[in-house]
Amino acid sequence: MNTVTVHTEPAYSVRIGPGLLSKLGELLPSVLPGCKIAVITDDVVSRLYGPAAEASLKEAGYPVSTFVFPNGEAQKTLSTFGAMLDFLSEEGFDRSDGILALGGGVTGDMAGFAAACYLRGIRFVQVPTTFLAAVDSSVGGKTGINLNRGKNLAGAFYQPQAVFCDTDVLHTLPDEIYDEGTAEAVKCAVIGDPTLFGLLGKASFSEEEVIRRCVALKASVVEQDEKEEGLRAILNFGHTLGHAIEVCSNYTLRHGRAVALGMIAVTRAAEKSGFAEKGTLDALRQVLEARKLWGSVNEDPERLLAAVGADKKKRKDRLTLVLPRRIGACEPVSMNLDEAKTLLRAGLE
Repeated sequence: MNTVTVHTEPAYSVRIGPGLLSKLGELLPSVLPGCKIAVITDDVVSRLYGPAAEASLKEAGYPVSTFVFPNGEAQKTLSTFGAMLDFLSEEGFDRSDGILALGGGVTGDMAGFAAACYLRGIRFVQVPTTFLAAVDSSVGGKTGINLNRGKNLAGAFYQPQAVFCDTDVLHTLPDEIYDEGTAEAVKCAVIGDPTLFGLLGKASFSEEEVIRRCVALKASVVEQDEKEEGLRAILNFGHTLGHAIEVCSNYTLRHGRAVALGMIAVTRAAEKSGFAEKGTLDALRQVLEARKLWGSVNEDPERLLAAVGADKKKRKDRLTLVLPRRIGACEPVSMNLDEAKTLLRAGLE
């Protein structure tokens, strides 16, 4: 088992390895001792992993209540979030108790936000069950829900007590979900880990090593800028346009694939403008093709650019885009909204 410590306030450990799901009852007392646990999960994950997780917790003496909601990004709403809070209240959870988020990015984001808001904050842990959640969304404390105007427009920075990544659960993922989850790993590699980039270009790789490298890179950034006031913006490579693509598809396109398309467009734009070294886009193409993530944007460019204008990271009329210099080196560049749209338009051509 690999362990990466995230030195935020509070600091917490991310444990990565096989068989952790069935050991939750052994692992949890070190971070959530002697309390009641609310397992929050979706209907698909509940069928696959809920019984094992609950059995382990109950065997260790934890009283367990479970909240199950329909799976999918379309459920990441005020309505589902409100139902979560009502569930916690009706089940009598208090500030000494905790939440266990069992699932992918949608579950982790919503359960974390519920933990941040319920009684003005109770403890929670993340147990990611998708590649995307393991390498990215379960770490760093970003929680939230979507609003009609865009993705993650309501939320909070709220760190978990711990993250437990069981690599065994990745083997039951459908190929499409497994592949799209690797997009966030490619993002980390382009931002600052050329060795990871090389691993992801191979036919097979060690999942534990990929997750460890991604978490270590993200931890190093989050520790310096927990609430995205500067440096942390670099983790948004591919996300500004990627979120717009998700919104315009009514969330029929999964997050990882949308981020991959966002990375392609912004890298193409950076290379066209001379910001990125020649060959950067070709290198990205090789890895994304290996991960079955290369593709073209099918949405109307002007509709996408209008959605970019609603991005939560916009400040007045300015937006920060993360542009690659080369593989392993990206820079956040602040520009006015019109300049950002012009640059992205070139990347979409």
